[in-house]
Amino acid sequence: MTPLHALHVELGAKMVEFAGYSMPVQYPMGVLKEHLHTREKAGLFDVSHMGQVILVPRKASASAALEALVPQNIQGLEEGRQRYALLTNDEGGIEDDLMVANKGDHLFVVVNAARKEPDLARLREGLEPGVVVKHVTTRALLALQGPKAEAVLSGIAPELAEMRFMDVRDVVVDGVEIWVSRSGYTGEDGFEMSVPADAAEDFARKLLSHGDVEPIGLGARDSLRLEAGLCLYGHDIDAGTSPVEAALSWSIQKIRRADGARAGGFPGADRILRELAESAPRMRVGLKPEGRAPMREGVPLYAAKDGADPVGHITSGGFGPSTGGPVAMGYVPAAMTAPGTVLYGELRGRRLPVTVTKLPFVAPNFKR
Repeated sequence: MTPLHALHVELGAKMVEFAGYSMPVQYPMGVLKEHLHTREKAGLFDVSHMGQVILVPRKASASAALEALVPQNIQGLEEGRQRYALLTNDEGGIEDDLMVANKGDHLFVVVNAARKEPDLARLREGLEPGVVVKHVTTRALLALQGPKAEAVLSGIAPELAEMRFMDVRDVVVDGVEIWVSRSGYTGEDGFEMSVPADAAEDFARKLLSHGDVEPIGLGARDSLRLEAGLCLYGHDIDAGTSPVEAALSWSIQKIRRADGARAGGFPGADRILRELAESAPRMRVGLKPEGRAPMREGVPLYAAKDGADPVGHITSGGFGPSTGGPVAMGYVPAAMTAPGTVLYGELRGRRLPVTVTKLPFVAPNFKR
C-alpha cells in the first residue's frame, strides 16, 4: 500500500493490484471524465509506487559514474534541472526509463515501479563503492497535472510559478520539505512532488480542497500518456527494444553520440550508435484505427487486407477521450513509418484499416 491508501478508499476509488501495490484505477467520476478533467483543469495522481533513489558521490562523480550506465549527458545536466534517461543493456535494449535530477550535492533518480529492485541492483553494481546508492522508502510521490496545476500549487508555494519544464526545486510547505520537479507523464503542464510519507495525506487533502483539482486513477493516467505518445515500460519499450527503435533518439545528446566528446561508453553502445547513424529496421509509430473500436496491445498489423504474415504489432492502444476516437502505438518496419501509410489490424478475425500517424496525438502543453 502507498501512504495514501486510506484516502483513496475514502474517496471511493476502485483499487487494483499494480506492481505489488494496491493502487486506484479510477474514482466515482470515471476514467473518461478524469482524463478530460486533467486536460482541462488539474488532476492529482498517487505515483508513490515509483522508486525514488539518491546517488551520493563518495570517491567518484555521481554524474560521470552514471554515464557508464546510460547514453545521456548527465555530466552536462545543470544543477536544478532534470533529464529523461535510459538504462541500457549490453545488447542495446532498454532495461528501464527514468528521470535524473541534479540536486547539487547528489542526483535524485525516479525509476519505474516494476523495475525498482533490478534497477537498484544495476545501480549498485555499476556505481558503488565510488557512489552511494540510497533507496528512499520514507517518502510518497504525487503528481499534479493539467493547465491549472501552476495556479493551484503557486497558491501554496508561490515560488513554484517561476519553474519551467524539467526544473527541480525544494520548497517548504507547513514545515514539510517537498522535492518538486516541473514534469509529469500526461503531456500537460504539471509537477511531481516527493513528500515525507507521514505528511503525504495532509498535503494531498490540501491540493484536493482546491475546486479545480480531482483525484485521478491509473486508468486515466494510461490514456493521458498514450495520447501524449509516451512509452510505458514493459509494453512499448523493454530489454529487447533499442532507444532508436523506440523513437527515443532525441533523448541521446550529441556529446554521447559518435564523434561526440564522450561518445559511447554505455552498455549496448555499438548497436545504439550504429542505429543512430543508419536507422533501425523497425520503429515505434502512432496509429489511428478506423472507426470507433480501440485496438489494444498485441493486435497484429498487416501490410495488406488479405494474406501475408504480420509486419508489426500494437504495443499500447485504447480510446483517446481528447481525440474522440481510438489511438494506438506500435512497431512497424522502417519502410512503413511514413504518416498516412495504411496498415491493417486484425480485430476479432477481421482486418481493419489503421493509419500511421505522427506522435503525439495531443500537442504537449509544457511551460518552456
